[in-house]
Amino acid sequence: MTSKEIRQSFLEFFKERGHTIVPSAPVIPYDDQTLLFTNAGMNQFKDVFLGTGKRDYVRVADSQKCIRVSGKHNDLEEVGRDTYHHTFFEMLGNWSFGDYYKKEAIEWAWELLTKVWGLEKQRLYATVYESDDEAFEFWKKVTDIDSSHVLRFGKKDNFWEMGETGPCGPCSEIHIDMTPDYSGARLVNAGDPRVMEIWNLVFIQYDRDAQGNLTPLPAKHVDTGMGFERMVAILSGVDSNYKTDVFIPILDTIANITDQPYFDDSRGVPHRVVADHVRCLTFAIGDGAMPSNEGRGYVIRRILRRAVLYGKRLGMDSPFIYQLVDKVIEQLGAAFPDVAPRRDFIKRIIHGEEGRFHQTLDRGLDMLRSSLDALENQDTPVLSGQRAFELYDTFGFPLDLTQILARERGVT
Repeated sequence: MTSKEIRQSFLEFFKERGHTIVPSAPVIPYDDQTLLFTNAGMNQFKDVFLGTGKRDYVRVADSQKCIRVSGKHNDLEEVGRDTYHHTFFEMLGNWSFGDYYKKEAIEWAWELLTKVWGLEKQRLYATVYESDDEAFEFWKKVTDIDSSHVLRFGKKDNFWEMGETGPCGPCSEIHIDMTPDYSGARLVNAGDPRVMEIWNLVFIQYDRDAQGNLTPLPAKHVDTGMGFERMVAILSGVDSNYKTDVFIPILDTIANITDQPYFDDSRGVPHRVVADHVRCLTFAIGDGAMPSNEGRGYVIRRILRRAVLYGKRLGMDSPFIYQLVDKVIEQLGAAFPDVAPRRDFIKRIIHGEEGRFHQTLDRGLDMLRSSLDALENQDTPVLSGQRAFELYDTFGFPLDLTQILARERGVT
């Protein structure tokens, strides 16, 4: 299946089971000042979980645009270096607001993964919260999972909380074992990419107060989230999200524009960083985030400048990232139609930022290289904070780029 077919298959599956299919919320959560960016599918339903709002439906599913580049969900430095971290991604999810609960959530998840999508059952593991006997038993009653593949874990891995107070509850995660010899049992929740979480089923049933006490909610909810790009890679039988039709067209376009061929190994890091970042920039700017010196605007500016830096490693000394916006919209415009009418605006903003930063970058890079060269023969080379600050304050060279370049030269 193509990525478009996988997304549609997910939505159709839950539509057939009485779910209303709703559009993605913007990546800028205008009505929630606690978030810089929409970082999970549940964000647009937060008021329902808090009991301050309601919807006309009790079952819903969607594919949500998400950005994770700040707070506890900050994997920026991993982007492009590994195969599955992204600044922008889609989260497929289904929800129940006081309607169905653990039994149906578990049963339908297993049905979609194994019967509709045909994943090998022996490669799948389910985790449950250590005291959640109900979910533990449902996995054995309503699915044909190997009983030894249902594992209990503690609060760190299998108890979900919206915050220090508020709605919370146990969760049940589904993991896939990609080891060649099916030996991944010990790698579940171990942070090993050979055994990855693919779907999290959250059972919201408590309200936590300021003293940490849990009170059962009057209505129990289901909140699930599945990483779309990761699932496309699995169903495509490849070991990297960048080897799927989600990214290949963008990577090919980058290779054509820069005249630098793409490789799956470390030589392809610049291509992968640019491909990831232009997706994030397209949707963030399209939804109203403007590059600036503070808040979410600073995050967007930082991502754009990081893309420019890696573009220079592909020999690009003039703006080019804006040219990739068309390919991103060609890939995702049907799923997220709000972005297409803003195409020219997005390209104009990115092009202007690129041009201004190239001037800053050239001056700063020359000064930073000379400083790093001077440290080359030291046993434990350290670039002084004074120098880093001078680069930033006098020449506008971002501190995080100084840190990236210094680290690559073995300098702290």
